[in-house]
Amino acid sequence: METFLIRALQLIASLSILVLVHELGHFLFARLFKVRVEKFYLFFDAWFALFRFKPRNSETEYGIGWLPLGGYCKISGMIDESMDKEQMAGPPQPYEFRSKPAGQRLLIMIGGVLFNFILALFIYSMILFAWGDTYLPLKNMKMGMDYSETFHRIGFQDGDILLRTDQMELERFGADALRAVVNAGTVTVLRHGEETPIAIPGDMMQRVMRDKSGFASVRFPMIVSGLQNENSPAALAGIQPGDTILSIDNQSTPTVYDVRAALQQKKNREITVGFNRSGIEQSATFRTDTAGNMGVFILADYNRIYPTVTQTYNFFASFPAGLHLGVNTLKGYVGDMKYVFTKEGASNLGGFGTIGRLFPAVWDWNSFWMTTAFLSIILAFMNILPIPALDGGHVMFLLYEVITRRKPSDKFLEYAQITGMILLFALLIYANGNDVLRFFSR
Repeated sequence: METFLIRALQLIASLSILVLVHELGHFLFARLFKVRVEKFYLFFDAWFALFRFKPRNSETEYGIGWLPLGGYCKISGMIDESMDKEQMAGPPQPYEFRSKPAGQRLLIMIGGVLFNFILALFIYSMILFAWGDTYLPLKNMKMGMDYSETFHRIGFQDGDILLRTDQMELERFGADALRAVVNAGTVTVLRHGEETPIAIPGDMMQRVMRDKSGFASVRFPMIVSGLQNENSPAALAGIQPGDTILSIDNQSTPTVYDVRAALQQKKNREITVGFNRSGIEQSATFRTDTAGNMGVFILADYNRIYPTVTQTYNFFASFPAGLHLGVNTLKGYVGDMKYVFTKEGASNLGGFGTIGRLFPAVWDWNSFWMTTAFLSIILAFMNILPIPALDGGHVMFLLYEVITRRKPSDKFLEYAQITGMILLFALLIYANGNDVLRFFSR
């Protein structure tokens, strides 16, 4: 429950920031061109609002709605989610959106997307300035990785160390490495000290999404970081923090996963544990508890086990580095979109539950801002798609007007807005429905 609340709080905080910045982009461009903004809201205020405030001599009402599905900036003389038909039925006013030149209306509509992308670049830059870029090089993962069954079937073996694809050297583990592997013709790994090529099928990404088994996890030894209490089985047998577990009953257990698997077969049984302490191999005999536990805490952060690399940036160098990171993130996300239109991709769509799981189970500011920047990139891209009811839909009709010098009728725009909202709500229901099905199928 605590994990759920921490992730939910991070999700709400992150989306609130993104929505406010997005709507601020529309607001500032509207005011720049002297277009009246009637409402500026975080979340939707259907039927009632949690908070509303209208400053003296201001044309804009500010508030917080009760429905946390986004926010909105109600611009006079524009067909939007408010569906204010009464206003549109009157004659155009000089302060209305519809009275302004197409170029100004276009800038007002792209203002939200532009601000979200700028926000992402700024966050990435400040992350690099504050924390630098720390990563674990693949070549430093001396025990390699454990691969999913999907990758086992095409020739990967647990312990393989990724070296390169037929297109590039592989430097770090993450989404970019997965994209490089599944899009490659051949991947070369280091196996038992020898380079081994593995052919990659053309439909590898579809297989990964269909099987839902993931890619790989880092292999690392089981190092005792602490004892659960002084009377735990391991403590009474003399196990100490810093010991590296090597075997269970003479069965080699080089990784933490091997130790866990072995202990599951040794519940409430006497075992002999081989371990390394300061370069000296030793052993201890004791009985596990009914769950197969030894009573120790383990060092689960492989970044503290293997040597990492940190690239630091001063204030001015952080901005081009942040720009590069933001553009690469956008390219990767756009490249992944082609899979959404496949059967496997559609089944992997997720809603708020999936987004919430992007955040860590404990509050970490570095992870929070990295995820917020990533979501800002996603929000910018999704909003610019040419779908009615999204900013991209309005941009599409404005570009049509600029090119043909013919403005779509208000009635056409009204029907397009309704159609777009129906499509978006259907997508929202489908994505969150997938989350519900995944939850109950665990």
